[in-house]
Amino acid sequence: MVAKISIGNSLYGALTYNGEKINKERGRLLDTNKIYNDGSGTVDIHRAYEDFMRWIPTSSRTERPMMHISLNPHPDDKLSDTDFTRLAHDYMEMMGFADMPYMIYKHEDIDRHHVHIVALRVGTDGRCISDRNNFYKNKKVCRELEQKYGLKVAEREKITPDMPIRKIDPDGDIKRQVANTVKMVGMRYKFQTIGEYNAVLSLFNVRCDVADGRVNGREYHGLVYFATDADGNTIATPFKASRLGKFAGREAIEGRFERAKDSINVAPTRQRVADALAQSAGKDDFVEKLRERNIDVVFRYTDEGRIYGATFVDHDTMTVLNGSRLGKEYSANALNARFNQGQQTDPQQSQTPVQPIVPVSSTTGSTSQGQSSSASGTGNATSASSTSATQQTQQSQQTRQGGNSNNGGDYDFRLPGLDLFQPGQSFNPDEEEFRRRMQRKKKKGHRPKF
Repeated sequence: MVAKISIGNSLYGALTYNGEKINKERGRLLDTNKIYNDGSGTVDIHRAYEDFMRWIPTSSRTERPMMHISLNPHPDDKLSDTDFTRLAHDYMEMMGFADMPYMIYKHEDIDRHHVHIVALRVGTDGRCISDRNNFYKNKKVCRELEQKYGLKVAEREKITPDMPIRKIDPDGDIKRQVANTVKMVGMRYKFQTIGEYNAVLSLFNVRCDVADGRVNGREYHGLVYFATDADGNTIATPFKASRLGKFAGREAIEGRFERAKDSINVAPTRQRVADALAQSAGKDDFVEKLRERNIDVVFRYTDEGRIYGATFVDHDTMTVLNGSRLGKEYSANALNARFNQGQQTDPQQSQTPVQPIVPVSSTTGSTSQGQSSSASGTGNATSASSTSATQQTQQSQQTRQGGNSNNGGDYDFRLPGLDLFQPGQSFNPDEEEFRRRMQRKKKKGHRPKF
């Protein structure tokens, strides 16, 4: 069992959060201590607030007089309402809160049923119950309750290198799935643009959009995430990055872009893409041969069916590369000319043969401020061909331009560091957002009037 304790100043906010949820038949009130309970399983929020306020002495100077606790058994543990009630009362007693007024709510809004407790932490004498060593005491109590009730040991789930990334399941907890997908993609893959980032996210039915604008005279720059179906259609309300965690924010992702520049080596991916392209009889065959080499390619099309973007996701090297980074012959224009002969816009480009790739050094060449890593990679590729010096210069210029423009659907900005946390089986983004909001200092004039 995982137990989380949050302290705050918004007693009414905590009562409203839990009361509204269970009154919408997404849970029920199990029991109370020193607070009125009519036994119906629902809550009169105003009445509950008045009952709590009677127990807070006017002389108390405690700025955060209440606490909000969530008890989260392992998903495989199936407890009845009676079991949840006993578990909550035992927890409060073992933590030293047995004499405090509190309410026990059971939440059923997700498959993993769990309990929330709203309680005071100020005694009738105005003194606040000490929360010293609560972290260690909390873990000890959880282990003892697991033994008493025969529960499975449940710790926060940690992301491991071999943990698979799965596509979004529309019937599951979508927000949690999006958060886990974004976190694991950021931990494992290297990408340098928002287009490349979206290419790998799309493999798991997630999309990221840039949100720039002004609100009340202030500029904001953020990211918004979407859960999609296999066709890219949105299936749920979008989530601001702040609702998923710092790891999903624009600052974190931009930092990821910067760090990837010095760690990506395009040579291994370019070699295998070249082999697949040379052996393929068409686009579908090309895609299949890439998959045999553990590479996915994400094409982007115009309404007319023309390829305007191609991004390669190499699952062996964990790199995501826009086609132009591998070389001119792997860009969207070149691939469109090869696979869609009737729609080509550059006849000369379709006549350019795909040159065999000679393996190059695996050491990533350092790039200067005026030259992108894609240009370096292209230079290595063309050095093995019979292209003239003039053609090499033209190709280098085109590649540098492609690396700094919207070539292939990528955006021209660098979206920083992945401040990763480990949301496990007890992670619920709605509750995490509520917990952070509850801990903020209460502004004057926000106490409800009756």
